Parts: sequence; structure tokens; C-alpha cells
Amino acid sequence: MSQRGSGRIGDQADNGRHRNIARRQGDGVIGALIVIGGSTASGKSALALALAERLGGVIVNADSQQLFADLPILTARPSAADEARAGHRLYGVLGPREQPSAGRWLELVAPVLEELRAAGRPAILTGGTGLYLHALLRGIAVMPPVPAALRERLRAESEDVPAALLHERLRAGDPVMAARLEPGDRQRILRALEILEATGRSLAYWQAQGRRERLDLPPVLAGIALVPPAALVARRIETRFEAMLQAGVLDEVAALAQSCPDAARQPIAKVHGLRELLALREGRLDERTARERINAQIRQYAKRQRTWFRHQLPELRAIEAVGEDPALAAALLEQIAEAGAGQG
Repeated sequence: MSQRGSGRIGDQADNGRHRNIARRQGDGVIGALIVIGGSTASGKSALALALAERLGGVIVNADSQQLFADLPILTARPSAADEARAGHRLYGVLGPREQPSAGRWLELVAPVLEELRAAGRPAILTGGTGLYLHALLRGIAVMPPVPAALRERLRAESEDVPAALLHERLRAGDPVMAARLEPGDRQRILRALEILEATGRSLAYWQAQGRRERLDLPPVLAGIALVPPAALVARRIETRFEAMLQAGVLDEVAALAQSCPDAARQPIAKVHGLRELLALREGRLDERTARERINAQIRQYAKRQRTWFRHQLPELRAIEAVGEDPALAAALLEQIAEAGAGQG
């Protein structure tokens, strides 16, 4: 399991095994960046692991749900066996009450990428949170600072307020952002309220200013988005959830409920399936209904991801394949070697 705080997993697996592999692929691969996005249940982690083993690379998490230290089964984090095969970073680094965001993720990923570049290790950035990859490749809008006291006051005032009522409050002061946000998106509503109160202007105003911060990235040698056909992804989602049940996902949800009794009102509640499994544990849902709702929810999420990656981030080439396909890994390795030779 990941060690919260460091996000450094599996480096002990290297032991010199992969030390010179990246160099044999071409000097341009050393310290370079490979990006694997795509829908959930598309095999991103399997592909990343195959590349990491061949290139001596380190897998860096770009999935908002896998940032949480809790719920490694429900968030489909890499297994202990996978972590032993290659280095993994930024898995399990946030507590259940910590808010993941594109800005926070960039703060976490920047020193990791710099460290790997200095060490000459390829970084294999992997995840399905499109906004994180968008922020990485295109930069993120510069936001004015929000005083910590204001943020804490708003969070305390809203703790027992339903998200729908917070949305109405936002609509009264900032109808533009209210129209963009779902009434149940508690965390983004609070962010919009923070900016509104801190600056007197809509979050939309600041986003439209065009000022963006960009990381100084190593060369990007390959960027793809796995978008397998919907029917295939649906079957994989169902199979994966059954495996989660067998692996003890109900026990880990029970452990979270014990350590964080208000988990349903915290940022971790955005993990797909958590609310339904908490309801199952409390007897408010039966297992069949919980299973159906969770699978339907994740299918809808996968559909949104496929659409997003096809249209919002053309830097990542959309591929209708699953990551376990050995032909895909072989083709990518060839592309990386050619691109690395050009960089070297």
C-alpha cells in the first residue's frame, strides 16, 4: 500500500535492473515525459507498467481519486505486486478531508518531474483526470490568493449546509459560475464562493483573463488517450467491480467510515461508488442496487471521459485499444525510441 505523504513507491524494485534500458532506447529518452490518459477501465496502468519496465521509467499518478490514501481498492490503485515492479509516485498522498484540484496536483507533480529529469528517469504520467493533463500541457489559469481565514470560515459555515443551498447562494452572487456548476458539486461551488468573496469578481472573470502558469516540462516523447469502445469498457467496469468486492472493498469502506465518520461530506466522497457502498453498509441499499448504481455511474463517467479526451486535448492521440494489448506497448516503444533519437 502507498505511504501517504511521499507518494514514493516501488523504487526499491529497481535495484539496477533498468538502469541502462532508457539509454539503450536513445539518449533523448533520458528524463523525458510520456503521457497516458483515457477513460476508466481502459488499461492505462497496465500500459504504463509495461513501458516503465522496458524504459526504466517511473509511473506518476494523474488521477484525482488515486491521490487519496484511503480506498486503494475502490480507486483501483496499482497493486502491491505492480508497485514492486516499477517506481510509482503521487499515489495515496492526500487524506480524506484534503481537496484534490488541478492546481494542487501541479504543485505536487512539479518537484517529482524535476527530480526524475535530474535522475535521468523517464516519467510516465498516467491517469484519467483530463483537467490535470490539460493543466500540465497547456498551463492553468492564474487565480488570486484567497486568505486562509476566509477559506476556513466558509468551510465551517457550510459544513452542514446542503450543496443545493450553496448553489443557490452562488447563483445569487455569481449566476455565471452557478450556471456552469452542477448543484451537487460542493467543492467547486465552495471554490467559486471563495473567489467571489475574496475578490468581488466571478471565478469566470479570472479564468477569462488569459494569464496561465505553465510548468517547465521535459520533452514529451509520446502522448495517447485510451478510448476503447463503450461496450468493452462497460464489461471491464463490471468485471473490475466484482474483483473489488472479492478483494475486500466493503472492509476498506468500513475502515474509512470508522476513521472519518463524515466521509460522505468530505472531498473523498467524490470517489465513484463510495456513497453507494456507505449506504449498503448502513442498510439503506441492498447489494444488487448498489452494484447497479455504481456500474451505471462509472459507465457514465467513462462516456464523459471518452468525449473529453477526443475533443478537448488533441495533444493526446486517441486510440481505441486497451492498455494490456502487447502490440500497443510495442508500437509505443518504437515511437518513443524514434522520438528519443530525434531529441538525443
